[in-house]
Amino acid sequence: MKKTDWSAPLRERLSKEYFSDMINFVNEVYHKGRIYPAEDKIFAAIELTSLADTKVVIVGQDPYPQPGKAQGLAFSYPDSFKVTRADSIVNMQKELANEGFKKEDSDLTAWAEQGVLLLNAVLTVPENASNAHAGKIWEPLTDELIKIASDDERPKVFLLWGGFARKKASLINAARHLVLEAPHPSPLSASRGFFGCDHFVKANKFLEENGQSPIDWSK
Repeated sequence: MKKTDWSAPLRERLSKEYFSDMINFVNEVYHKGRIYPAEDKIFAAIELTSLADTKVVIVGQDPYPQPGKAQGLAFSYPDSFKVTRADSIVNMQKELANEGFKKEDSDLTAWAEQGVLLLNAVLTVPENASNAHAGKIWEPLTDELIKIASDDERPKVFLLWGGFARKKASLINAARHLVLEAPHPSPLSASRGFFGCDHFVKANKFLEENGQSPIDWSK
């Protein structure tokens, strides 16, 4: 993990033993099999989006389990992959279009660079084994990242899509921040309330009302 402005508060909140166990876990699983994302991308979300720059937090579940697809950013994958109807990003693009934003690619790096923390609750996954690392090591760290973002005084927007992400609402100070919940954008649930949620417009409205620049969701 590269040193960022998330590092100090994380080390205040988590024990030395936790970090030792995390390093051991990473070394073990990457040595044994095919794990995604690439090891140098595990912490891409907090390396690309500093705490000081964070305006919006989007919580995902775990990385894509296909070779070369995971970037360490929730919901994002490289443009080199063909977008398929089974991918959540397709429904995100549809909702963005409904809200007046034209986003045609699957790479959300530009969002991260604008202050959107694209945080998966579980940071690694074995090839073709979605959620296999849930409950192993990552949740204490990612829960603390959400709490750190919430404890920071600058108002933020938290986008919680799907039952898994919505369970994180209890970690967030809703009196200070805007917490928006909706069904997951996956093909199985997007029609149950993700479409029409207006979360991207609502997020920008909140940011502007609190003296911050909006996110260009089209990038």
